[in-house]
Amino acid sequence: MGTGPVVIVGAGHAALEAAAALRAEGHTRPVILVGAETAPPYARPPLSKDYLTGRIRPHELWLRPRSFFAEQHITAMLGDRAVEIDRDASRVRLASGERITYDRLILATGSRPRRLSVPGADLEGVVALRSLADAEELRCALRDAGDLLVVGGGFIGLEVASVARGLGLRVTVVESGPHLMGRSVSRTLSAHLATLHRAEGTRVLLNRELVALRGERGHVRVAELNNGARVAADVVVVGIGVLPNTALAAQADLTTGDGVIVDRWLRTSDRSVYAIGDCARFPSPHTARPVRLESVQNASDQARCVAAALTGHRRPYISVPWFWTEQCGARVQMAGITRDHDRTVVSGSPAEGRFSVFCFRGGRLVGTESVNRSADHMITRRLLANGAAGLAADDVARPGFDIRRWPAQPI
Repeated sequence: MGTGPVVIVGAGHAALEAAAALRAEGHTRPVILVGAETAPPYARPPLSKDYLTGRIRPHELWLRPRSFFAEQHITAMLGDRAVEIDRDASRVRLASGERITYDRLILATGSRPRRLSVPGADLEGVVALRSLADAEELRCALRDAGDLLVVGGGFIGLEVASVARGLGLRVTVVESGPHLMGRSVSRTLSAHLATLHRAEGTRVLLNRELVALRGERGHVRVAELNNGARVAADVVVVGIGVLPNTALAAQADLTTGDGVIVDRWLRTSDRSVYAIGDCARFPSPHTARPVRLESVQNASDQARCVAAALTGHRRPYISVPWFWTEQCGARVQMAGITRDHDRTVVSGSPAEGRFSVFCFRGGRLVGTESVNRSADHMITRRLLANGAAGLAADDVARPGFDIRRWPAQPI
């Protein structure tokens, strides 16, 4: 590695963690972080939860105090956006016109919400939740609303639905597929979540698609569905997934697909450029194919992996993926990637709201989904990190199975 700076494009969780990890690993050369938003790097998970209720204020989201950057000699160029990478000159051009030379470049450009493409999608009151500004807009809108429509039964939409019901709004969730969170979790967990939301009074409509939004004086009021039904809506939250921000990488002729393509050391097709976090598509030992993950854990672990590589401690990225969500008073934790499982075994009691779904593929444990069973989650993470060898579906199916006693010797 030369003597020039490490430039990090992005100012989210992955970017900040990479800058901090470089210093923690002893990197003494300049570190420059470039972010389009003017706010300091902040935590996004609370945006769809406690922030909407007002229990968390903006400054409580900051991942580090403002003094951190000066203390760590990290240059934070916030409110400016990277618009071009000149790989021949090892230089990034910003929207302001400034040019920054790099020795190593880390792309942490994140992702953006998919937008609705139906008539009325641009009406006031239609919100896609991603940034702090989005969350502030939604928080204010919920305060004056009576009816909330959530389009998409994924993580963000269901978390907002849960919060909105707690605030007393009438809530409808419209999901185009046959299951909530159908691309991410097992049928068992999906059905349990649907039961929880319905029990709290949320109307959950499956196999329904939004076809149009109608408004009055520019503000959304009614949603039309593909079966002809009309749903009242003062606020519409769009939660139909995200797209990776790959334009900058593509402009620089780096290999992209569903994300910036990286190898197991998180290097792009240019060995001096890395990509981490939501925007990176990487090979994982925990999945059958390259994957792109949208989670704080993945962002943090990949940031630390790259920082280690840039300070002479290169190692492949092999972290066990894990996720969590809180909905309707239930804490749901997922370890591993379970979407391609071919068998599940439930341990615990869904009726009592405390259970885990152990997911297997080809006879091998690939992950566990736990509802209010944190011990199962933590032990599964350790099992997966160690290769998950030995635990079979028939073991879990035996009466009295308790993963805390597996294996016979404490892990």
